[in-house]
Amino acid sequence: MKLLIVAGGGGHFTPALALIEKLPKEWEILVVGRKYSLEGDSALSLEYQTAKRLNLPFKTITTGRLQRRLTSHTFSSLAKIPVGFFQSLQLVRNFKPDVLISFGGYLSVPVVLASRSFGVPIVIHEQTLGAGLANKISAHVADKVCISWKSSERFFPREKIVLTGNPLKTKQNESTVDLPSGREPLIYITGGSAGSHAINRLIEGCLEKLLQHYRVVHQTGDAKEFADYDRLQTVQKSLPIELQKHYVITKFFAPTEALTVLQKADLVIARSGMGTLTELLSLGKPALFIPLPYGQHNEQLTNALFAQKVGIAEVVQQDSLTSGLLYATIEKMLQRLSEYTKHSADAKLLIKPDAAEHIIEVINDVSKQQNN
Repeated sequence: MKLLIVAGGGGHFTPALALIEKLPKEWEILVVGRKYSLEGDSALSLEYQTAKRLNLPFKTITTGRLQRRLTSHTFSSLAKIPVGFFQSLQLVRNFKPDVLISFGGYLSVPVVLASRSFGVPIVIHEQTLGAGLANKISAHVADKVCISWKSSERFFPREKIVLTGNPLKTKQNESTVDLPSGREPLIYITGGSAGSHAINRLIEGCLEKLLQHYRVVHQTGDAKEFADYDRLQTVQKSLPIELQKHYVITKFFAPTEALTVLQKADLVIARSGMGTLTELLSLGKPALFIPLPYGQHNEQLTNALFAQKVGIAEVVQQDSLTSGLLYATIEKMLQRLSEYTKHSADAKLLIKPDAAEHIIEVINDVSKQQNN
């Protein structure tokens, strides 16, 4: 089997990597993804760096997105869309895949359309509670649509839907994870693979106070525009030695490393992308979500409120948040930690642990149908 895998962004790459972990060893794969985390920024993407480290065959294409906000990159991004399609045609022609599995994101659309033009069977995977724009477009030409949640059914043709769940990484790599010393509660702060400048600034405003009572692991991202990592490293060095030991800062974690930190953390502060949400539900881990304040249909707010309803999370809106309010919320949650952990079992029941295996079955089925 020759499997072409496309994941158009960090959050879309997480289930792709979980699937790769479970694929038969004899399958030949090619991963298509982004080289850079943000448009107009030179920071390398998590998927590019992870694929390079794991020696995964990885290709990038130059394409654009349909942006919902007018930015300095809007028109140049639109101009890249036809470029991405022709690059995708060449990529599919050269690799000759038996099946394409797409995990969504703007980069996936030209690869899906190019694959269809060559008659390649197409499976797409939707990990959100709803449906992403790229997957809505791709579903028109897909053979099967794997969904993670029953609530996504209304967005796709019923005859194409298979409820598989959202694949999660299971392997850890504890030897490469540096955790702060001490016995204080451990807080893990993450803005996703690209980091979050807004969250980084909020944490910076209460960092010294946090470190007086807690240990903190902080994944900042590596956006060159903001230089949060470098600035926070300077802040760390200005702190008393004992507080410095309570703080570990990194640009990003590999998915296996992030899993280890999530398991060790007492509380997670994060954006509420579906990959993060699924991991936290699977671990039953208490979380404080700061949803991305923009995005299609307030997707991250929907995700965060879902976890809050389960009982393991609280939600605060970025626009009304200050460093002081953030610290007070963190302190209140850690004082009431048992109220969240008592819902851990309920959270874990929502996750399908064999999601990757189900998707592999779907891939095999569409491949067999193509050959019959």
